[in-house]
Amino acid sequence: MKVAVVMPAYNAEKTVEKTYNDIPKDVVDDIILVDDCSKDNTLDVAKKLPIKIYAHKQNKGYGANQKTCYDKALERGADIIVLLHPDYQYDPKKITEMIEPIKKGEADIVYGSRMMSEGGAKKGNMPRWKQFGNFWLTSYFNLLLGTTFTDIATGYIAYSRKVLESIPYHQNSNGFTFDEEAIIQCQARGFRSKEIAVPTRYEEDSSTTSFSDCVAYTLRLGWRVTKYKINGRN
Repeated sequence: MKVAVVMPAYNAEKTVEKTYNDIPKDVVDDIILVDDCSKDNTLDVAKKLPIKIYAHKQNKGYGANQKTCYDKALERGADIIVLLHPDYQYDPKKITEMIEPIKKGEADIVYGSRMMSEGGAKKGNMPRWKQFGNFWLTSYFNLLLGTTFTDIATGYIAYSRKVLESIPYHQNSNGFTFDEEAIIQCQARGFRSKEIAVPTRYEEDSSTTSFSDCVAYTLRLGWRVTKYKINGRN
């Protein structure tokens, strides 16, 4: 099975190379980076790496970046597509473990959970207010969807090809709620999911969202899952 790693990049000049260096090349066949019109030298740094690069001519947002990532990965024949942020917040070495359940036919999607790792997100220096928001949102999703997720806001996800060919991900937000909207779509279609523990790190060079952005994000997601539960739109 052909494995592609996709990296939606924005202002990641300080971390993209070390993210690439830690990707296990023995299990990955294709590495794709999509630059969302970064204001720094992300694109110049990425061009020095042996990866496939695409660049937006204007900033479109995190969700729009993922749409391009998945479109290109599918066009290039990937059977398994792994979403990996190039900000070095998630450990690339876990890719081998992320793809194994899909390769074995045990799952259609695998989510990397920061909460399941030893010491949890606190050990990785996740801000307390972000831990609380994640807990609230995850609990709300589980209540309405009947799921048992531990980290609904993860940005480390492995998809089988059939999942991305089935869900209408182009209908999702161009912003930060893209991943959770995709979770709703996957659950609505009965795809099998699995979580694995992944360590995470909140370092000086890693990207992060502000408190106000996280509040707005949480409210939008709460309304989105409520809307789905009420009228079944997905």
